[in-house]
Amino acid sequence: MQSALSQHLFFDFRHYGVIVVALNVLLNQIGLPVSAVPSMVLAGALAASGESSLAWLFAAAVAACFLADALWYWVGEKYGIRVLRTLCKISLEPDSCVSQTQSRFDRWGVNSLLISKFIPGLATIAPPMSGAMQIGWIRFLSLSTIGAMLWVGAALGAGMVFKAQIDELLLHFAHIGGTALAGGLVVLAVYVGYKWMERARFYNMLRMARITVAELYDLIQSGAAPLIIDVRSASARLLEPHWIPGALHISLTDVDAHLKDLPRERDIILYCTCPSEASAARVAKILMKHGFKRVRPLHGGLEAWVAAGHSVVTAARPHESGAAAS
Repeated sequence: MQSALSQHLFFDFRHYGVIVVALNVLLNQIGLPVSAVPSMVLAGALAASGESSLAWLFAAAVAACFLADALWYWVGEKYGIRVLRTLCKISLEPDSCVSQTQSRFDRWGVNSLLISKFIPGLATIAPPMSGAMQIGWIRFLSLSTIGAMLWVGAALGAGMVFKAQIDELLLHFAHIGGTALAGGLVVLAVYVGYKWMERARFYNMLRMARITVAELYDLIQSGAAPLIIDVRSASARLLEPHWIPGALHISLTDVDAHLKDLPRERDIILYCTCPSEASAARVAKILMKHGFKRVRPLHGGLEAWVAAGHSVVTAARPHESGAAAS
């Protein structure tokens, strides 16, 4: 026989489960540090017992994903790569956001939308990235909706499969009453705190001597011929198709393959367009680990170079060059 707490949870989900799940999914997909999977798994278990409508739960969760993704796509389409930099700047997982998410998008392209919700970080970045790349509303919403259906279906399905185990867990929670709720809040607080500590540790790791735009310009004018490397991802370069004259393009994921080709006797200046020059600093760490001494990230990155009024080389975007050819 179910305990009072278990019955109460079933009662609440029977009457408000669709709203609770939809709101939880919406907040999660907007980017807030709240997990939507537990509520969907619980809802799936309740649906298996006939206490809630599986069809309505599925439709509401997918609709919440659709709404959040459409909003992020519009933001990405309107503000371009700036929104990606902002997301990475405030992310609880800046390391993943900066170094892993864009590389995954580069590797899988827009098809990453099909599995993005299963991968932390990518779920938030993929929609605005797609908008910035202007893949088209119909294509985006089609792939995004299929991806949402897979994610929601997997979570609800897991709840249905493990219904018996979830019932036992609810009964266990019933015995400890309010302690369970307090414990859950403590776990959430510890999780967020841990992520903030990781975030602080990540940015602390990036602290190193940087070169300013003025210093780099003077270095070039003096004839020192520093080697300038653009470490942006392929997607970032596509969204902002300009670079410092003479710069080599070596992304963070490709740097190991180019170590033997880089000169050790020259100054090596690295730049990107990410928060705190994160990718440039990571590449600098890799180079210094392999014995390179004269390595510095460019403070402010490409944005600072452009803001100072210095020249850049600009390439036409693929759709622009295609239009010109036609």
